[in-house]
Amino acid sequence: MSQKVAVLGASGYAGGELVRILDGHPAMSVVHLGAHSRRGEPLSAVHPHLAGGERTLGANDDLPDGIDLVFLALPHGASWEIGEKLTASGLPVVDLGSDYRLDTAERYQEAYGEPHPLPARLGEWRYGLPELFDLSGARQVASPGCYPTAVLLAITPLIRAGLVDVASPIVADCLSGASGAGRSLKENLLFGSVAEGVQAYAVTRHRHRPEIEMAIGQATGADTTVVFTPHLVPMQRGELATVTARLSSTSSDQEARAVLSEAYSGRPFISVIDSPPQTRWAVSSNRAIVSAFVDHHAGVVIAQAAIDNLVKGAAGQAIQAANIMAGLPEETGLPLAGWMP
Repeated sequence: MSQKVAVLGASGYAGGELVRILDGHPAMSVVHLGAHSRRGEPLSAVHPHLAGGERTLGANDDLPDGIDLVFLALPHGASWEIGEKLTASGLPVVDLGSDYRLDTAERYQEAYGEPHPLPARLGEWRYGLPELFDLSGARQVASPGCYPTAVLLAITPLIRAGLVDVASPIVADCLSGASGAGRSLKENLLFGSVAEGVQAYAVTRHRHRPEIEMAIGQATGADTTVVFTPHLVPMQRGELATVTARLSSTSSDQEARAVLSEAYSGRPFISVIDSPPQTRWAVSSNRAIVSAFVDHHAGVVIAQAAIDNLVKGAAGQAIQAANIMAGLPEETGLPLAGWMP
């Protein structure tokens, strides 16, 4: 029997990806599309590329009866109140936003520069990166950010295996397409600002750095310092994380990749390859393509992961978590292949 799901925040990029993928899901059916400023408009007004454009965007806070699971694809700060109400009602929820990702009020304050409205609830939601965290039996899942997803998938198995000197800073340089910033109009994301150039942003102060350090600690027990620098590149979607860490002992390319292969054995969405991954190989899929290289001269390991920031970094990963919550195979209804050229 198909699960009836609601997508709140359906007018945004991540919400549109949720609808696109869920419309082809064999065990889930979208029965409610929620929106705020676009409420009352047809789906085609915000996502003309999707089938079923005659469907009407309803309210975020008025769900029909019979819903089995809710996806929240809302802006930062807009999930906590709805999430609290849904949790109290007993409905399973997957939140693609940032309101419940962090584990302490102090870390939330560091990341977002403001106090959390429900600090006692932090740490109660499962961190939804299925390849690294157990989601079985979860009822509320906080889906990771796109940058943390790529960085964690690249480096966490190497830390767990003892290859990384966690006393030294881990350096994560990341590149992302413009869709990672969401759909709202911003001058720095206009075509004339993005085309023909690459720029770093939020240097030393990006909100995802505390999240990455938190998740590494939870996944490995290591207390690490991460130097995180994101870059905006002139493409629509796709993300590449290059993570450099000091080695704790002598290793080789083959040994580092063997660690990744063993860690992700049986995981359908992780591909370990011998060459540097390209973002276009992952675009439109829920895959993460990872590799690792040992620089003997510098004594470091360089781990890389390429993902689609809107699929594995957002909507696809949320559906992967929902599949696990529903007792389905995690790959159900999710795209495994990207596209080229």
